[in-house]
Amino acid sequence: MTAGAISPGAGASAWAPETVTDEPYNAQTPPAALAEPVTPAGALFVRDHFGIPRTPPRAWRLRLEGAVAAPFSLGLDELLGLPRRELDVVVECAGNGRSLMTPRPPGLPWSQRAVGCAHFAGVPFRDVAERARIDPAAVEIVFAGADSGSMHGRTVAFERSLPLDAALHPDTLLATHMNGAALTPEHGAPVRLVVPGRYAVADVKWLVEARAVTQPFTGVFQTEEYVYVASRGTPDGPVTTLRVKSLITDPEPDTALRRGREIVVRGRAWAGAGEAVRRVAVRAESLEDPDAAQWQEAELDAPTGPYSWTGWSSHWTPARPGPYRLLARATDAHGDSQPLRAPWNAQGYGCNQVASVEVVVV
Repeated sequence: MTAGAISPGAGASAWAPETVTDEPYNAQTPPAALAEPVTPAGALFVRDHFGIPRTPPRAWRLRLEGAVAAPFSLGLDELLGLPRRELDVVVECAGNGRSLMTPRPPGLPWSQRAVGCAHFAGVPFRDVAERARIDPAAVEIVFAGADSGSMHGRTVAFERSLPLDAALHPDTLLATHMNGAALTPEHGAPVRLVVPGRYAVADVKWLVEARAVTQPFTGVFQTEEYVYVASRGTPDGPVTTLRVKSLITDPEPDTALRRGREIVVRGRAWAGAGEAVRRVAVRAESLEDPDAAQWQEAELDAPTGPYSWTGWSSHWTPARPGPYRLLARATDAHGDSQPLRAPWNAQGYGCNQVASVEVVVV
């Protein structure tokens, strides 16, 4: 862990994320929290590469520089004094579901719980960037966090770029609050970037710098990590937009269900770049006769915003005892649906195969 880093202390509640690695600290959302429309802040998954930097709010400053006419920096009090915007946003690690891929690629062995939906509040980045007067020749904004460490044999900061149109979109936020409270250290305090509709690698935490560049950025986390490599069915290149996806939150795996008793299968579904989830289909297949099952349309709840996830539910009455597999498949407004198997790539990103839970009917 880098100097000045902190990690969560003892006495974490039952809603705390489930630890995947201790140094650096990485943890995934507990199953019960995924059933909530907004994931509790203390339960939301954590992705950390180099250790969690400790930045006193009074000492924090954001530098805006590079290809700009008027470089400047601002502190937290000034940022908090600007008009802010609030959005419910799905936050998903690009490696979420990696452990389902065969063969399993290297990287953190996430299951399907490096995801959540949080209520963010912050200042649109473009409102701050206007003051710097970005050069018309600029093509990207590179965002840098306060965290740094060794990667591929060299010391690097965590940096990730966005195309100019994405960086200056009114919903790209310099977020200071999550779920009605100030950000916590593990979630990027005092300020993080939030880019709705994109994988969370774009949401640079512990943000300290934004610089305009006139050539595409080629940093480690842009061209070596968080890229599709040797992809099957996906062009190689940086991960960007969230893929349409779903989760089954109820029943939980290995639940014993009563034959002839109706249950409600529930879950969450989401899509990228503000694309609405148009439908979710659910299938309950007997492991003894899987081909006999049919897909059934689920009922969709109204989402809380263009970037939130959508609750869904489907009624099922198991007629025969035995082992079953429940499947859920979401489809977005473009007609893209979850595949039956994860699209493999060498770094294990973008896994969005159909949701699956196995249960037993007695």
